[in-house]
Amino acid sequence: MSPTLPRLSRRRALQGAAVAFVVFGLLLWWLLPVGGSSPQGRVAFSTGVKGAVYETYGQLLRTAAAKDMPDLDIDLLNSEGSQQNVERVATGQADFTIAAADAVEKYRLSGGAGAERLRGCARLYDDYVHIVVRRSSGIHTAQDLRGKRVAVGQPRSGVQLIAERVLKAAGLDVTKDVRALPAGIDTAPELMRRGEIDAFFWSGGLPTASVSALSEDVAVRLVPLGDLVDALHRQGGASRYYRAAVMPADAYPEAQQNAAVRTLAVANLLVTTDRVDPELTEGLTRTVIDSRDRIGARVHAAQLVDLRTALYTHPLALHEGARRYYRSVKP
Repeated sequence: MSPTLPRLSRRRALQGAAVAFVVFGLLLWWLLPVGGSSPQGRVAFSTGVKGAVYETYGQLLRTAAAKDMPDLDIDLLNSEGSQQNVERVATGQADFTIAAADAVEKYRLSGGAGAERLRGCARLYDDYVHIVVRRSSGIHTAQDLRGKRVAVGQPRSGVQLIAERVLKAAGLDVTKDVRALPAGIDTAPELMRRGEIDAFFWSGGLPTASVSALSEDVAVRLVPLGDLVDALHRQGGASRYYRAAVMPADAYPEAQQNAAVRTLAVANLLVTTDRVDPELTEGLTRTVIDSRDRIGARVHAAQLVDLRTALYTHPLALHEGARRYYRSVKP
């Protein structure tokens, strides 16, 4: 046997090992994220009242983020709604939240602590304004609420903010012309079941589970509000964030009796501050967009999150991390 054959075999073996090593390295480069490790640590996310859309959205987003950023822990904090959410994030009590654009603008215009540090990550979905009444009631317009027992939302909720403005647009003073109760979506449906209120305000994604459940137990309907848009805009300030909208007939089939309802809508924003690390904000923004369909299977309003409009977070400037994400997916 030729003495050169063993040497050739060894050389070929070494060459094969080198090729395998290169291929393995390329596979690692392709499979592992570029730019370092995934965001890690613990952050607080302020949601909303128990059983409402903000809370459910926060729970589903945390689950989605656990897959995308396994080293990140997200603590969910219940709240009374948008106004409390904005204050918590601005003052460092929470790192992220969901809040309606009108509540964000009110906080900014009033010079709330830390307002200048607020930043947007994504425009999410619209909240629709509801006034729920019994079908047998004589309440057919917002003006008909005069003298009635009306649940107007919890003290630091976005619902209360909207209720005050809608009543003012209808020519009513919340402190004088209605019997206002500080009850939110977690308690108002039960108060209506017991006949303790004549109407309640709610602003949320469609459909809201508590309203759906009530409509299946009690004969209720929704009061149209679309004719108040101009009067709301004349109030100026944060009221300019309300727009006319149509609640589709299938949002609450029992309550709407197969008829669409003209109402008001306001955009929800994913909010943070410039204190939060750009890598983390980029990652969470990516999760929001990528998990739209998964979250939307439970929170139907989330199906409307749209990459083409998500970066329009007015009145807030985009966070640097969110801006990086949108640049990375720009066609």
